[in-house]
Amino acid sequence: MSKNANKNKAPLPLPQVVFGTSGLGNLYEDIPYASKLQVVEQCMKGEPREITVFDSAGKYGAGLSLHVLGKCLQDLNVDSSRVLISNKLGWFQTPLLTQEPTFEPGVWKGIKNDAEQRISYKGIKECYRQGNELLYPYRAALLSVHDPDEYLSTADSAEEAQLRYTEILEAYRALLELREAGEIIGVGVGCKDWKVVQRIAADVDLDWVMIANSLTIHSHPQELMDFIEELQKRGVCVVNSAVFNGGFLTGGDHYNYRLVDRSTKAGQDLYDWRDQFWSICDKHGVKPAEACFNFSFNVPGVASIALNTTKPEKVMPNINMTSKIIPSAFWEEMHALGLLERVFG
Repeated sequence: MSKNANKNKAPLPLPQVVFGTSGLGNLYEDIPYASKLQVVEQCMKGEPREITVFDSAGKYGAGLSLHVLGKCLQDLNVDSSRVLISNKLGWFQTPLLTQEPTFEPGVWKGIKNDAEQRISYKGIKECYRQGNELLYPYRAALLSVHDPDEYLSTADSAEEAQLRYTEILEAYRALLELREAGEIIGVGVGCKDWKVVQRIAADVDLDWVMIANSLTIHSHPQELMDFIEELQKRGVCVVNSAVFNGGFLTGGDHYNYRLVDRSTKAGQDLYDWRDQFWSICDKHGVKPAEACFNFSFNVPGVASIALNTTKPEKVMPNINMTSKIIPSAFWEEMHALGLLERVFG
């Protein structure tokens, strides 16, 4: 499973925007099916000859996201040739036997199933088969192991961590077999800790990676930028996700999904940075979301941005951000005030 197999690989033909689907699984709120159908319909309103890519996972609503995505596409009479589905594997839908799901309490609303983690050679194939059953009559063609960083971080010892990494590699052995058999077209990895992405990319012949929370206008370490450049040279597509740092950069109170405490120095520093960022955006007539998207999309080696919304009216504005031109004076002022490490744009 050496990374050397990636050399001279033709990159996957991914569009500029990949549509996340956690909202279809009732993330934080129970959303009516009619609203979900409108979201998917808007996502499909691109260039007729362009493939639309959806990113889903068995963990999203314990499989609800996959089921709703398949139903929406079928109700909209979408030809399977016009859609490409990514399924992040590792969670298997099970019956709900408690008042609320046990796998992520308090996160998914109004769901009728639970989920259990299955990261192994056998378990990942079980997740793949179940995912396609939930998506039916559609199928996932891009596969990955879901949040391997979190799976490793819960180990109680170095020995257990190594065992878990071996299980992750076994899961990838299953995915590579599916690709070799022609059942899928791409194998990837997605997680929040980009160094885990780097570790797996050194051991597995990947086609794409999804990096979450790590490469944003607020946080973009040079070491990560260098890694993305390396992936580009190897023909590995990079999908940049969570480019608003969990919504904080555009007005939320959570940074990378953790509540920011203003009473701490670190929390106040985050709010101070955002205040200056918003002030510069206002001065140059740029929306914060547009600046976040533009920076994260134009890093050399980034092929696509993953965006997620539960509001149909926000889908087209999200797509239109791909063509938004940010004035060079904006980047120069961001750099001059120490908000960016270098002039960008």
